[in-house]
Amino acid sequence: MATKLTIALSGALALPAYAAELNLSVEIPQLNVAEYHRPYVAIWLEGADQKVAADLSVWYQMKDTKEGHGTKWLPDLRQWWRKSGRSLKVPVDGVTGPTRPVGKHALKFTDKQPALAKLAPGSYTLVIEAAREVGGRELVKIPFTWPANAPQSSKAQGSSELGAVTLAVKP
Repeated sequence: MATKLTIALSGALALPAYAAELNLSVEIPQLNVAEYHRPYVAIWLEGADQKVAADLSVWYQMKDTKEGHGTKWLPDLRQWWRKSGRSLKVPVDGVTGPTRPVGKHALKFTDKQPALAKLAPGSYTLVIEAAREVGGRELVKIPFTWPANAPQSSKAQGSSELGAVTLAVKP
């Protein structure tokens, strides 16, 4: 009897453990302008109350230049700065990083990471904000439910500073 129970339990333990995750693709478009600068980008989650639930990623100039350190221009990400940025002490391990070049950038966040581990079940909005020196500013939002009971997929299209943004939520 004990042997049968052990075999039955060992089979249950051998089942793969799946983690809920957010897969995100953010496109930085090629702009035909005289003076091009890589955009600063902030990616965060807002709850139904429109308050920041988690900062996922912030891309900014991390090196000192003759113009100063890149943190000087983080307030140009206006929405993120007002809601979360001004209270965040950068750099933040696993959140902040350097600006990205033109192209598509894939990001993956699992429920094991601190940002999503403490996320309560409910309706959320993924927000991506981009601002560029001698350029414009753009905000893209994609609503989703966390945790997902079934796979979810959504897309949004920026018009200037951001290109295609896709979000896939896996249970």
